[in-house]
Amino acid sequence: MKTVKDFNFKNQKALIRVDFNVPLNDQFEITDTNRIEAAKPTIIKILEDGGCAILMSHLGRPKGKQDEFSLRHIVDKTSEILGVRVKFATDCIGKIAEDAAHALHPGEILLLENLRFYAEEEKGEKNFSKQLASLGDIYVNDAFGTAHRAHASTTIVAEFFPNKKCFGFLLAKEIESINKVFKDGEKPVTAILGGSKVSSKITIIENMLDKVNHLIIGGGMTYTFVKAQGGKIGNSICEDDKQELALEILKKAKAKGVQIHLPVDVVGADSFSNDAKMQIFDVDKIPDGWQGLDAGPKTLALFSEVIAKSRTILWNGPVGVFEMENFSKGTISLGEAIGEATKKGAFSLVGGGDSVAAVKQFGLENQMSYVSTGGGAMLEMLEGKTLPGVAAILE
Repeated sequence: MKTVKDFNFKNQKALIRVDFNVPLNDQFEITDTNRIEAAKPTIIKILEDGGCAILMSHLGRPKGKQDEFSLRHIVDKTSEILGVRVKFATDCIGKIAEDAAHALHPGEILLLENLRFYAEEEKGEKNFSKQLASLGDIYVNDAFGTAHRAHASTTIVAEFFPNKKCFGFLLAKEIESINKVFKDGEKPVTAILGGSKVSSKITIIENMLDKVNHLIIGGGMTYTFVKAQGGKIGNSICEDDKQELALEILKKAKAKGVQIHLPVDVVGADSFSNDAKMQIFDVDKIPDGWQGLDAGPKTLALFSEVIAKSRTILWNGPVGVFEMENFSKGTISLGEAIGEATKKGAFSLVGGGDSVAAVKQFGLENQMSYVSTGGGAMLEMLEGKTLPGVAAILE
């Protein structure tokens, strides 16, 4: 796996696909700079070698050229984070981009205009990719968040750099972290899957059964499994058409020697509201009119025990409605248990939108070994798929 470490960028123009699709407020100020900070080590390595960096990214979902999606809004903040004044090209292809790239000196950074101002980007159009490729000498993909898309800048452009393409530090770290769980993970390996639907996690569960020793299932998915086994779940969320599938998963896990851990008790509520009346029920004895919105105390003790004995931990999805304060305790407790295991030497990877949001919200981020930067890309890797953006570099 070639990374920026394998190249010397002296007098080279590095064409880098970054993921600067950052959230902006009404004043076009960046409200979360994580993605820019995550790309910094790759960019700085190239500049320190004596090369220059040409950054390409998308922002939002523009319909043609729309100023509100212009990357010029992020130039000042990006310059501040990188510690280098970033130049800006008002186009990403054609004469404007070519002249700006040509004028770059070693140690300089150029940010191109939003790639998605052109429909050709998402279509993976060859000629558009060729025009992008003409701007640089070496292609670097450091955008994990878009590596699952076969777009011009993430996949097709790599064809024009047969021997001069590599992963940036961020994308390499994402791949290494997944491999550390699924290929090189020290046993016991525990995967924690939360979230509301079994249907969205089927392929992940099936891919995991050959790779993990313990599978903790929490969140809304719980109730499909409980109802399938004859439990009473009251008004809890449930995919009735997936009950057979839930039983099938339990059977497969047993055959493969994987221990599945389901909640034993829940924090129930009489309505889907933070102000609802609350009561603790056995998971299979929830009365009508009540719904499970968080993991109960016995469940958390059970889950924490499994986590404490684990050497490799993957966490994807919360175990309760953590957005509501009264039903966030389960997710916080789970995060703290993973943090404790990590402190004692376990490797922990957090991936997938909601669990990443939760660790950030509750200040648990620094207690984990690695927190992934890509939602959809992470999920596809967990399903065992090879991402187009990764395959393009490995070819």
